[in-house]
This record gives sequence, structure tokens and C-alpha cells, in this order.
Amino acid sequence: MFTGLVEEIGVVRRVEAAPMGARLTIAVKEIIAGTRVGDSIAVNGACLTVVELMPAAIVAEVMAETLRVTNLGSLKPGDKVNLERALRLGDRLGGHLVSGHVDGVGEIKSKRRVGIAWEMEVAVPAGLERYIAPKGSLALDGTSLTVIDIKGNKVAVGLIPHTAAHTILGVKGPGDKVNVEVDLLARYLERLLARTPKEGGGEGLTWEFLAANGFI
Repeated sequence: MFTGLVEEIGVVRRVEAAPMGARLTIAVKEIIAGTRVGDSIAVNGACLTVVELMPAAIVAEVMAETLRVTNLGSLKPGDKVNLERALRLGDRLGGHLVSGHVDGVGEIKSKRRVGIAWEMEVAVPAGLERYIAPKGSLALDGTSLTVIDIKGNKVAVGLIPHTAAHTILGVKGPGDKVNVEVDLLARYLERLLARTPKEGGGEGLTWEFLAANGFI
């Protein structure tokens, strides 16, 4: 589990083809401290396992499915990536709960300066828009962001100067691809609402049930 607060921008040093996947060697500085083989790390928001440590780099294995459904499959030496170590119990949750399970790859459609910040519009894969709400949370390339607005499958988010300077979103622009992870609480809520009597959910979670039990 992660928070969506990027700790460091790493640089891809090597991409090695492996049976049904790949091995990524990523040059790092800060996050090498305290990292051990077997630890989880989010690379552009995708949860990977550290399989080898070097003096100033980590090596992670990426299975074929992850390469297919994220932007990690297009990485090449020299590319920069967002990095975050897994959340520890007791840590502050400054962003939102991010699982590291990417839902799809979106495309940046526009990026414009608005005051001190940047406003970015991203087209998300069809079907994900139902999990996204204005003022809700969204992770793009592993970065926790607040949704400004959503129209169809186009989502507007804002980047404050700190986010733009300390994540790769600051240098990405129209046409670039970003990993998208929706708020996992929205997925669980949908599942609860969709349960049927056959699945042991009675009539499911309905507005009538919520009202009758004082939730609304």
C-alpha cells in the first residue's frame, strides 16, 4: 500500500528482457536507505518487488501483464520514473490510499498554467470515469492528485509547484502516457451496491437501507 506522495525521481539505467517479462535497473539516491530485497516499491504507480540492490540502484522484475497494462512497457534507459516506498504502519497518510495496481493507461490531452499551478487534462480509459468524482482522489503515475473536474472520460487535475518540481508529471505534456489508478474505495462501494441475493448480499446496499439505518 502506498500514499501517492512521490519520494524520488529515479532514472532507468537498464531494461533487460526476461522470460515473460523484464528486469528494470533504476538509479536512485534517497530511497536506497532502508530498502531491502523483497520490499515493495511503486514505479510510476505500479507496485514492483525489489530483487537486487546496488550501491546507487535497485533492480525490480516486471511480469508481462504489468508491462502490457502500464506505461512501464515503453521505458528505456534514461527515462525518469516516480518512486515511492511502501507505506509503513504509523506513517502519516498525506495523500490517499494507493494500492499500486494500475487500472489503465491514460493520455495527457492538455496542460496549461493557471496562476502558480499547472492544470492538466487527461483522457482515462473507457469505464474508469465512473469511479472518478470532482474533489475526489486519483493517482497518475503514482502521484496522488485531487480531481478538479470530469467531463466524459476527460479528467482535469492540478499540479502545485512542489508536485510539478518533484514528480515526472512536471515534465510530461500532451501526448504523454500516464498510469491511472482510481480510488479503491470507489471500487469497493460499487461492489457493495452491486451485490445480489444469490451472492449473500440480500437486496444489496440500497439508498433505502442507508436511510433506514441513519447513514443518510
